[in-house]
Amino acid sequence: QVQLVESGGGLVQAGGSLRLSCVASGRTFSKYAMGWFRQVPGKEREFVAAISWKDGTTHYADSVTGRFTISRDNAKNTVYLQMNSLKPEDTAVYYCAADSNFIGVTRAPDYWGQGTQVTVSS
Repeated sequence: QVQLVESGGGLVQAGGSLRLSCVASGRTFSKYAMGWFRQVPGKEREFVAAISWKDGTTHYADSVTGRFTISRDNAKNTVYLQMNSLKPEDTAVYYCAADSNFIGVTRAPDYWGQGTQVTVSS
């Protein structure tokens, strides 16, 4: 089992920045691909970003490319999502995710955090 706990959400004005953090525990963090998803009420959860465990390869949704950056610190069992140039349409609950497979973490991760709310005001 892997337990994931997100933090860093909040209210920010459009154009501002936030950094989300996700601390993992339970299994060898460095062997898991990590990702971020987001969800708004009435819509499906959507992929945002992912990072591999092996070589740090990253992948982003088109909607956040150039604005968001995913990174990880294996020594701290933590993955981050730096969000810049935020837009009102980025408002959502953001979920951390983990999977032993990089493709898996972008589609149907094995493990989820509880989510953290991000609200971007116009």
